[in-house]
Amino acid sequence: MRISRTLLTALLTAGTTFGAPNIPLDARKRQASNVRTDAVKEAFMHSWNGYTKYAFGFDELSPVSNKGTNSRNGWGASMVDAMSTAILMGLDDVVLRQLEHIKTVDFTKTAATVSLFETTIRYLGGLLSGYDLLKGPYKDLLPSNSTELVDALVDQAIILADALAFGFDTDSGVPANNLNFTSKSFTDTTNGIATAGTLVLEWTRLADITGNQKYAELSQKAESYLLKPTPSLGEPFPGLLGTDLDTKTGNFINSRGGWGGGTDSFYEYLIKMWVYDEKKFELYKERWIAAADSTIKYLTSHPQSRQDITFVAEYQNAQTLSLNQGHLTCFIGGNFILGGQVLSKQEYTDYGLALTSGCHQTYNSTASSIGPEGWSWDPNNVPTAQSDFFARNGFYITASYYDLRPEVIESYYHAYIATGDKKYREWAWDAFLAINATARTASGFTAVSDVNRKDGGSKYDNQESFWFAEVLKYLYLIFDEGGKVGFVKGTEQEWVFNTEAHPFKVRN
Repeated sequence: MRISRTLLTALLTAGTTFGAPNIPLDARKRQASNVRTDAVKEAFMHSWNGYTKYAFGFDELSPVSNKGTNSRNGWGASMVDAMSTAILMGLDDVVLRQLEHIKTVDFTKTAATVSLFETTIRYLGGLLSGYDLLKGPYKDLLPSNSTELVDALVDQAIILADALAFGFDTDSGVPANNLNFTSKSFTDTTNGIATAGTLVLEWTRLADITGNQKYAELSQKAESYLLKPTPSLGEPFPGLLGTDLDTKTGNFINSRGGWGGGTDSFYEYLIKMWVYDEKKFELYKERWIAAADSTIKYLTSHPQSRQDITFVAEYQNAQTLSLNQGHLTCFIGGNFILGGQVLSKQEYTDYGLALTSGCHQTYNSTASSIGPEGWSWDPNNVPTAQSDFFARNGFYITASYYDLRPEVIESYYHAYIATGDKKYREWAWDAFLAINATARTASGFTAVSDVNRKDGGSKYDNQESFWFAEVLKYLYLIFDEGGKVGFVKGTEQEWVFNTEAHPFKVRN
């Protein structure tokens, strides 16, 4: 069934107003939250049912043509990515079916090139998170005879990590990213800081679960070149790095960067590694602080036509800023909020809230109420056709599509938990309604071509696995009352999310 924007709004209104005088305020609040979490769960089940009907076992569903596709080696990326969200939603039948299939996957065989980065964050992260959740707060979700299926998650994670490990076999230990499983070879001579620096949480967690520290050692050696970058061109601002390294030497080869795609999750993991283990990863925390301080000092930017908006610029080097940002960068608000909370630094929380509001502006400005993939606020390059749009909104669109990205909603989630301000819930609900109105198909949700058209433009026939792992999870968690797992206000965190939004138990 297609739930329209109008119907969802009507359901919410009914849940919060009908009979309200006879229902205590707290109960009415819970009722409103239940309507919203139920709507998000309906979207999950709509997508999951479409996937199981047309693409079960494939990496993803093409939700317009209704067929399965494999962009992640044919190991069932959507199934693994969806599992931690299904667990948090209490969907026991879904989880059981996922576990039964995951146990049968051969993670050692594929004809396609394997991305060390994507495989780590989606597959390895999903397997380990499912294990942490089902051995921890959700241990009673499944029947008692499911223990073998849950244990198989770690067995499969070990098989996968062992199959990937040859990627670290470079002269420096900075891994190659594009791996050939058939020949056990790679041709990469460079790697980026995101693809090399967003492995350490998953591989360290695997080491701690299994007791085999070789996994942690591989990823932490790779990370060491990013913690102490050489030569000096690799660190154009204190704590802020270039993008690419030579895998033979571990030396940086350029000075361009920022918090966008290709660099983003390296910075994300610096503070998250310290959250995971404060005793062991002090240097990671200090490097995040250096990057955060430099970001505030050097990269903060306000559009010429809207000084009230805060964006974060990219850079070509220490002298040349690029006034561009993208949807991928919008996780930065949540990352600064996390850092502000765990470090008890209100200035970081406040900066994260400002950046979150800036990203909200991109949603609030388009005809579809969804933010674009990319935008700029460079006054010297405004397209004539967007001059009025720029004057009103402070930016102009450089890439108009929406690929079911989660980053803006991720920051709304962190902002709500840290502040308790319900406007962030409303922003998330508005985003959900907009996505439901533009991206929904008869079998799932798809990327769309133009967020500045009310209908989202044409449909691209692509439902990324992170739709399950991230978008639906963050939407569910922001409305869930009394959840067992997630980000909490303050310094003490029991869980930390990997960049694919898979929760890991922190090391105590």
